[in-house]
Amino acid sequence: MKKLISILLVLVSSNALSALPKQAVLPAELAHKAVIAAVDQCRKNGYTVSAAIVDVSGVLRAQLRADSAGAHTLDSSFKKAYTSASLKDSTQNLANLIHKKPELQTLRDMNNSILLLGGGLPIVMDNEVVGGIGVGGAPGAHLDEACAKAALQAIGAVIESEK
Repeated sequence: MKKLISILLVLVSSNALSALPKQAVLPAELAHKAVIAAVDQCRKNGYTVSAAIVDVSGVLRAQLRADSAGAHTLDSSFKKAYTSASLKDSTQNLANLIHKKPELQTLRDMNNSILLLGGGLPIVMDNEVVGGIGVGGAPGAHLDEACAKAALQAIGAVIESEK
């Protein structure tokens, strides 16, 4: 009887395990490659920035602050990455959305890590959001976003067009 119960428990456990959701993870090597590519692209364009990569849960995977980039760029790059990963959209699209639909202004206040300012993009690989990238410090959100796009291109991630 004990043997039968043990067999049943093993079968139930293996079925339960196969039902668990699977989540893709951006490897640390690619996260580091991306922040370097973003900071390098902005440097080539004459801007000193910080770049951050978070996983799909918003946990920091990699961050780089260029020489002479302002200390505030660390926070803005992280928050843009967090926002784009959490809401699975570009921070510029989200900023445009709340501009068009003022009743959505409260999106900004969901938590202290949300920043609805261009420069954050979701990282999409194999049709799945695996994280977010944020760039902060260039003199314009569109310039931050251009460096984030260069980073996505460097790691082979999908660059989604604006909505």
